[in-house]
Amino acid sequence: MDSGAMRRGGQPRSSIPAKRSAADAQEDAWVADEDRFVLKQAKKKAIIRARAGRADPIDLLAVTLRALDATKNGYDSDDDDQELPTVDPEAVFEGLDDIQLEELDQGIDTYLALEQSRSNRDFWNTMKVICKDRRRAAPGKLQTARGMSSVTPEIDRLLAPKTHEQLETLEKQVKAKLRSNDDIDVDYWENLLKSLSIYKAKARLRQVSKSVVGARLETLRQQQEQEALVLRNQVREKLNSASLTGTGEQLPVPESHAALDPEPLLRLNPEDKVLVSLDEVDFKQKLLQDRRRILKLGYIPTRHGAKTSSTDIAVPSEQKRDDMSRVTSALYDREAARGFNDNEEAFNAEEDVSSGRPKWADTYRPRKPRYFNRVQMGYEWNKYNQTHYDHENLPPKVVQGYKFNIFYPDLVDSTKAPTFRIERENGRKRGESFAPAGAEDTCLIRFIAGFKFSKICSALASGQS
Repeated sequence: MDSGAMRRGGQPRSSIPAKRSAADAQEDAWVADEDRFVLKQAKKKAIIRARAGRADPIDLLAVTLRALDATKNGYDSDDDDQELPTVDPEAVFEGLDDIQLEELDQGIDTYLALEQSRSNRDFWNTMKVICKDRRRAAPGKLQTARGMSSVTPEIDRLLAPKTHEQLETLEKQVKAKLRSNDDIDVDYWENLLKSLSIYKAKARLRQVSKSVVGARLETLRQQQEQEALVLRNQVREKLNSASLTGTGEQLPVPESHAALDPEPLLRLNPEDKVLVSLDEVDFKQKLLQDRRRILKLGYIPTRHGAKTSSTDIAVPSEQKRDDMSRVTSALYDREAARGFNDNEEAFNAEEDVSSGRPKWADTYRPRKPRYFNRVQMGYEWNKYNQTHYDHENLPPKVVQGYKFNIFYPDLVDSTKAPTFRIERENGRKRGESFAPAGAEDTCLIRFIAGFKFSKICSALASGQS
């Protein structure tokens, strides 16, 4: 036996260090996989909230990053960018108070702790610098640096118009100036150097804003050109048809003018009673903030609604009013008035699963029930989170449960309660995982109410199903 493999006394050399390094490498790989999973979940929830129109500022920044990230690192590739709101990151910071800025700062730290992509980390670092500068400039904050109050306007006039490349060049010149032995105002140049990082972040933010808004506007222009071309061809076909036959279509004339009259404004609809009321001062303040935001954006963003399936059945307005019956509306309003607990969020994500046309569709017109669902979020104190987080620096929230409230008015057979079933892919049983490392297992919950009502499906986290 080789003497190098023997210790004194003829005992073999211990293999514990080798085993330890292998265990450390395995743990590092597991931690990296969990980080990727948590990051993907955070980005997915941000997109869901943005589509539902209830996004927080941190969610809007995550949506902005998706538009910039060509690799879609951590995002689902099948998500449609057209359904997401176009957000100018500069406008995200407008109108935020100190508490909201603090929450935004904490959210940015969470993404920085999880992101591995260099370009994405640069984006979040830029957002963090901007957020800290906004908090520093918030009303009530005192400037502690000597002479800052008199120097700041001059620095702003000097740095604000410059591009990111010009600021980097100026930063090198300022550092060289401070290293020299020239007789200079050290306080001024040091303050200028400190301010350069902030103005570099602002310049970078302007570049991001220009890129995001420009790309979105170009997409909208192309869509409008296509729609205009289709409409022009339709009008041309109608004109050609009318010229050949010598007749034209006549617009229907209403039998009475009652149909043209607007609804009375003094009558308050039931769904309007749950809206937040504002006094004149608060309304004017909110209007002023919205105007500033629009000026920053340069355009008015359209609010995207939920995706409409091609299999949805067109229902006349009379039928829709019947679906919004008084009983259903009262139940829905009561559930919505309960609000949310501290650990709850709205859960309105619905999966478009084609199940074919039911046999009873010839007798009853399928109707989609109303629902008000909640998802319960909380902290999971596993080994990794206990190591990297504490009660002051909390880990990202994970799904811990769901609450479904689905309203079925006028059941054909009131003796049979609606049912549900959970569907897992490839026959997977509860607790089993077929997903590769870094991916997630999900399943579908399908609600069934028999005649008259169409089925609805939602995707659930595998751990809660």
